Amino acid sequence: MAEQDDHLTMPLNGEAVWTDIRDSVAKLCARFDNDYWNKLEREERYPQEFVDALNQAGYLAALIPEEFGGVGLPLSAAGAILQTIHDSGSNAAACHAQMYTMGTVLKHGSDKQKQRFLPGIADGSLRLQAFGITEPTTGSDTTQLKTRAVKTGRDSYIINGQKLWTSRAQQSDLMLLLARTTPVDQVQKRSHGLSVFLVDLRAAVGKGIELRKIDAMINHNSCEVFIDDLEVPAANLIGEEGKGFSYIVDSMNAERILIAYECLGDAQFFIRRARDYANERVVFGAPIGANQGIQFPLAKAYADLSGAQLMVAKAAALFEAGEPCGAEANMAKYLAAEASWQAAEICMTTFGGFAFARDYGIERKWREARLYRTAPISTNMILAYLAVHVLGLPRSY
Repeated sequence: MAEQDDHLTMPLNGEAVWTDIRDSVAKLCARFDNDYWNKLEREERYPQEFVDALNQAGYLAALIPEEFGGVGLPLSAAGAILQTIHDSGSNAAACHAQMYTMGTVLKHGSDKQKQRFLPGIADGSLRLQAFGITEPTTGSDTTQLKTRAVKTGRDSYIINGQKLWTSRAQQSDLMLLLARTTPVDQVQKRSHGLSVFLVDLRAAVGKGIELRKIDAMINHNSCEVFIDDLEVPAANLIGEEGKGFSYIVDSMNAERILIAYECLGDAQFFIRRARDYANERVVFGAPIGANQGIQFPLAKAYADLSGAQLMVAKAAALFEAGEPCGAEANMAKYLAAEASWQAAEICMTTFGGFAFARDYGIERKWREARLYRTAPISTNMILAYLAVHVLGLPRSY
């Protein structure tokens, strides 16, 4: 199967290979098998051992420049790390935000903020994994968020509001928080008047912030965040007041591209497992892979994966070159998530009843793959973005 495996993981012409990184990550992930992930789910426990191993290897500091203690790699290298984690049967959602959430601080923070926070984030002693954006009443309509930050005479802000689906908040020391500093009826555009704050959860939980874990289908430690008269120093404002929305857009592009890499890894995992099982499983005297009902969906899944890989590589290249990549980042996430889900479906079909047995690891990965058609941005939101911003169609809202 070695030659066939090469086709599943072979980089595209012109794409950075990162072979050494992929090999090292695969060896690390081999220490965390399906039994490990199943046990975590049964115990509803955070994969601390896995996260510690990634931290110690420096992988979560991949995008932080060397001057701040990081590795200083480009986005495609970080993508190779995440893709390999998912291809190996593991899941990076417990800690992938440690890679990219700091991008807002790196690009828009002051020199003092960078020196204060980035070295700790790089060595793992300071965890910045929580991103407080989504709210119960506004969902993906970020510009309509209700969380308010009002400046006081004490060189600080008082913040009130509520956030939802804030993953890893209980496993974070810091949270990047988006709040409205200028009322929406006082700005020319809905995207104006939003500001980004870095909140120290170590001091804030119990003193202005309450966290409640959401019981969900997937063990990703998502929380509701209740904010009640939280005082945040003005020194923790990132960049200029009122320009926060533009700051997070670039981080969102990086997030979508990296999530797309994870989806590629998931698709590779599902196609490989389905192919191998289809070759080995004999029913009615022949391998089930001889049936076109198995062959054609698997072949289509492989073609979809290959097409998604092209767009992900293009989006990463544009991002690394500092070029506008909003459309490409969104399309990369959309195509990769769709390819991953289709691969998950054919893998479930190929394994039949055995797909539902936890010992095979298929049903766990199937649940995880479904998430990315909804988060961090849904399929319909991406299509709406492309319709309006790329095709020039009128807004429907």
